[in-house]
Formats: sequence, C-alpha cells, structure tokens
Amino acid sequence: MQFAKKKYGQHFLINQNVVEQIASYINALAQKHTKNVLEVGPGKGVLTQELVKYDLNLKAVEIDQDMVDHLLQAKILTEEALIRQNFLKLDLDDLFGGEEFLLVGNFPYNISSQIVIKMLEEYSRIPAMLGMFQREMAERIIEPKGSKVYGRLSVLTQCKYIGKKMVKISPGSFNPPPKVDSMVIQLERKEVVDTIYTKKLFKTIVHLSFGQRRKMLRNTLKGLVKEKALLEESIFTERPEQLSIEQFAYLTELIEKQEI
Repeated sequence: MQFAKKKYGQHFLINQNVVEQIASYINALAQKHTKNVLEVGPGKGVLTQELVKYDLNLKAVEIDQDMVDHLLQAKILTEEALIRQNFLKLDLDDLFGGEEFLLVGNFPYNISSQIVIKMLEEYSRIPAMLGMFQREMAERIIEPKGSKVYGRLSVLTQCKYIGKKMVKISPGSFNPPPKVDSMVIQLERKEVVDTIYTKKLFKTIVHLSFGQRRKMLRNTLKGLVKEKALLEESIFTERPEQLSIEQFAYLTELIEKQEI
C-alpha cells in the first residue's frame, strides 16, 4: 500500500466523480490546444487512469520512487511516458520534441506556487494549465484587483493567462484529507502577451510593490525613481492591491522612460 508522504505534500484524490470531471476538462483543453499533456505528480495514478482513456500524448513527472514503482507495476504508465524527476528541476526544452504542451495535475500543495512560477517562465510552451490547488492558493492566482488575496502571483499570472474557477473540492474527497478546501482552476494563455510583461523591470516593480502591500507605491518604489517629480503622479498614491495589471504596465513605462 502506498501512503501519502508529508514531505511531498501528497493528498490522494479518492472521489471518482471528481476525477472523471477533471479528466474531461483536461481533454476539452487538449482538443482546443494540443494533445501533448504533462501531468505533474500523478501519485497513485487515479487521474492518470482516466486520462489514458482519451486520445492524448500523455507524459507524467513523478519524484516519489514508491509512486513510480506503483505506476509501472500497475501498468498505468509505460517507462517511456514516466519521467522520474522533480518537475521544478525538469528541463522542458526537449519535452514533447519542443512542441507546446498542457500542464495538468493534482499539484503537490507544498510546491504549487513554484509550479505556477515555472509555468510563467515557460509560458511560450504552455498554452493552458488545469490544476488542483488549495483553495486559497487558487484564489491568489486568479482573483482580480481589490481582492484581499490579490498579490504578486495574481499579477504575474494574469498578465499572461486568463483564469477560471472550475470546481471546489471538499477535504473528504482526499486521503488523507487536507485541512482546507481545494479548487481546480484553468488558465489559458492570452492570444497576445505584451512584451512589457516579460521585462525584468515589470517583475521587479510587482515584487517591490507587494513586498509592503499596505504602503503607498511612492514609498515602496522610490528606489527605482530617479526623477523625484515623478512620484507626484497620482498612481504613486495608490496601494498595490488597487492596481490592475494594465496599471502595473503603465507604472513600468513611467519608470522606464526616466532620463538616465
């Protein structure tokens, strides 16, 4: 018997109706974007067994050797389809022959934000994602400005992807049950991603702004502003949770245009 390991943030989904629902969502995304699908953290392979029923080019990455052994012995996945590695360290260059792929899974809760960050770094390869997160993390990713959970991850995700809540899942659907609700969300890459959102300065501004989210931007960003008169612009009197991604782009343009 395979037991969940705390160090890997494992919570095994045991609600078959939810499993089938998630698999159908993934298949719909695959028909729209690409049949190349990478499942992160398949665990015992409950979702994997549903995905293999569809016409998909499925691969899975799993770090837990006990789970790897189970997936192979139960013939849920072949050696070729199973990648024995930590997703966060996985080189995506040669995955699927360099073609685009979907990122899916019941993501390990202890690295779920890092999975999203890696996805954002590799967004040109990943047209869509469908994943399960702790509810609070899911909301941090997709909630709009003004929300109490709107933050750095919200902005960095929403400038590249359009998010959608798919299904909320109670703790009783897992073994062991987590202490919080979970949520499946879907992210689809925007047709056009403005180049300003890929700039280091944009990311720096977002990071600094939410580093002290209760302060006005004139205080948190003053180190980036050489022309002090610029701080009189009304946008610098705002706090970060009040700004849309477009306003963060405007801030970046203002600071970028300063005379050096």
